[in-house]
Amino acid sequence: MNQLLKRKSKGDMWFDIVNYVMLTIVMLLVLFPLYFVLIASLSDPNLIYSGEVWFFPKGFTLDGYGRIFSDSSIWIGYANSILYASLGTLIGVAVTVCAAYPLARKGLAGKSVIMWFLLISMFFSGGLIPTYLLIKDLHMLNTIWALVIPGAGGVFNVIIVRTFFQSTIPDEMWEAASIDGCSNTRFFWSIVLPLSKSVIAVMVLYHVVGFWNGFFDALIYLNDESKYPLQLVLRNILVQNQANSSMMIDVESYAAKMRVTELIKYGVIMVSSLPLLILYPFLQKYFVKGVMIGSIKG
Repeated sequence: MNQLLKRKSKGDMWFDIVNYVMLTIVMLLVLFPLYFVLIASLSDPNLIYSGEVWFFPKGFTLDGYGRIFSDSSIWIGYANSILYASLGTLIGVAVTVCAAYPLARKGLAGKSVIMWFLLISMFFSGGLIPTYLLIKDLHMLNTIWALVIPGAGGVFNVIIVRTFFQSTIPDEMWEAASIDGCSNTRFFWSIVLPLSKSVIAVMVLYHVVGFWNGFFDALIYLNDESKYPLQLVLRNILVQNQANSSMMIDVESYAAKMRVTELIKYGVIMVSSLPLLILYPFLQKYFVKGVMIGSIKG
């Protein structure tokens, strides 16, 4: 290692130094907002307003988290988001993989026509009102299906998975399996899926993040507050400044309510981000391999 370092020219060393500096700056720009939200959720809001909170929490308090975890709407939103993300991811990954596999095979008739149809739908959509009318005519308004069905099959994801199959599952493998009497279904289930764990993990991550962070579909299609996902509850607190009345017990003055509301906002952001922060390290090892192999060829 030391010999390799000695072989580097001054230009290479400066290039590495500049890269490290730039990557460090980008990392700080990404991580510091999340870190600030964390310390703000544990600090006195008055000290945050006065600009005294920068790197460490001041006026340490868990009052915001206490009020958040004692509120039923947060837990209902959490349960709904877990249900929507789990079911939506299961359906979305199944649709994506099942759509991508035949498109990766040479023997599919009309494959180019299907791909053109998918690409056109990727760039041109029907718009909000036609989509709403379609969901209404399908009697999916105010149901879970309005959230998990329309976004189940993304063309961009289908292209990534199709390219992964083309790159890693050669036709010779299918020919050898078919000579041994393997059916298409058995080949897909027993050979293709076990060899595609990395791209499936990437699709799981994409869908989970999309469903977990999504609130617009719920805002449009859901009327019953008991079906709201966590992000919509969070949106009501952040945008409309509507912290649930059960969180404001024992708070009388307007100034005290605003102080508690700000504390709750920071706490809810951390609570809603926690599942993804826990999930990502487990899928990160598949992320680079799955995305890079799936994006090498067009």
